[in-house]
Amino acid sequence: MSVLNVLRYPDPLLKKVCKEVTKFDNELQTFVANFTETMYHYKFCVGLASSQVGRLDRLITIDVSKARRPQPGHGLLVLINPELIHTSDFKIVREGCLSIPDFTANVKRAMKIKLRYQDTNGESKELEAENFEAHAIQHEMDHLDGILFLDKITNPAADLFRRVKH
Repeated sequence: MSVLNVLRYPDPLLKKVCKEVTKFDNELQTFVANFTETMYHYKFCVGLASSQVGRLDRLITIDVSKARRPQPGHGLLVLINPELIHTSDFKIVREGCLSIPDFTANVKRAMKIKLRYQDTNGESKELEAENFEAHAIQHEMDHLDGILFLDKITNPAADLFRRVKH
C-alpha cells in the first residue's frame, strides 16, 4: 500500500464533479486500500474524497474515531456513489480540510442524515449517521460535486478563520 498525494487548493481538480463508479474490480480494491491508508496517514484526518487525491470517482472514506477528540460513529466507512436521502437538525459547525490546510470555517450542516451508497463490492446499502459523523460525510460528499467549504461561506469576515498550528 502507499500514501497518495493530497491536492491543495486552488488545484482545479478540486472543483470538478466526480463520476459514478461502475466497475467494482481489483483495481478499485487496490485504490481503496491506498486511499484509506492516505486518510490514516494524516493525524486527526477523519475523511477524504477521491477527488482530493486526483481521482474523479464518487468515493469517500470516513472514520471519526480518528478525530482530535474521538467521536462515536460507525468506524471506517468506505462510501461509493453516496447520495443523501434525508437530512435534518441543521446547525452551524466549524470545519477544516486537508486540501485547505491554513483555514477553517463555520458551515451549516445537517446533524442527522440518511444516505444510500454502494460498498466496495457494489452492494447497495443505507446508513444513518448523526452529529460529527454526519457533518464529516456531508463535507466529503461536497467534494464529489466540486464544492469546497469555502464555497459555503456567506460572510468571510465572520466565518473564515486562520488555522492555529499545533
